[in-house]
Amino acid sequence: MPHGTHDYADDPRNADILVWVDGDLVPRDLALVSVFDSGFVLGDGVWEGLRVRGGHPAFLAQHLDRLWEGARAILLDIGMTRVELTAAIYATLQANGMSDGVHVRLMVTRGRKATPYQDPRVTIGPATVVIIAEHKEAMPDTVRDGITLFTTHVRRATPDTLDPRLNAHSKLNDITACIQAYTAGADEALMLDPHGFVATCNSTHFFIVVDSDDYDYGDGSVPQIWTSDGRFCLHGITRATVLRVCRGAGIAASERTFSLTDVYSAREAFVTGTFAGVVPVRSVDGRMIGDGMRGPMVQRLQELYMAAVESDVAGRVAP
Repeated sequence: MPHGTHDYADDPRNADILVWVDGDLVPRDLALVSVFDSGFVLGDGVWEGLRVRGGHPAFLAQHLDRLWEGARAILLDIGMTRVELTAAIYATLQANGMSDGVHVRLMVTRGRKATPYQDPRVTIGPATVVIIAEHKEAMPDTVRDGITLFTTHVRRATPDTLDPRLNAHSKLNDITACIQAYTAGADEALMLDPHGFVATCNSTHFFIVVDSDDYDYGDGSVPQIWTSDGRFCLHGITRATVLRVCRGAGIAASERTFSLTDVYSAREAFVTGTFAGVVPVRSVDGRMIGDGMRGPMVQRLQELYMAAVESDVAGRVAP
């Protein structure tokens, strides 16, 4: 059984990858940053994860929009234009001969500090930019059989504490939630907002399928898709894509406030993320969701999402 959406099979090719570090492509074992780097000292930075299809990072424009939005919010100067950063991503893929079955981690920190202290004004030099591309795919069992969730006591932060829209390097609350979930025997954590309503998962976004009036299961019932109202979760690229493809396919989908009671009685449930796409959820807090197997709506959404990925990269030309 899988143990989270980010499970993957080791690929021996990853031992010899070249990593982009501040303009240089260097072997994995030599891909180093300073111990005075802001990311290492304080988790001060922003990042993106990218899935590569046909040699192209899917939904690249949306990911770069989010990266620049986060950098602007924390007054971080990336030090590169979007064109330059795009070229660096493609250069990394091409240097490693990568086309499909690839995941990219793009990281930007405020840069090296004169001394290990939080004040950004003691940063010296430009931002640190790292691009790691690996041969890495979600496990087929994960995509087919799904995962289990446990509702953690760790709540999502309010925007005045740590804005959940920021895809920041500092992920300690999500890590704490993940630890509580797997020590409870689940794969990942379901997290509530400060008011006790369902928000998101520690590394993915959460959806349920409930009865409505727009889709016939074959037994006289009709489902629609719910996800959180979005106030306390990252603005996920895959999450937004799923909502968009639902609209295009005539599937009723909405962002709304709902509770765990709604979750426990859901027809189906699933999570979304860049790495694994759309993944079914078998159970939450020991309550089986539906029949505990991937349902027809999740399977349909997996197909629609992959079609959206193919459409996004179709006809794109590398710089």
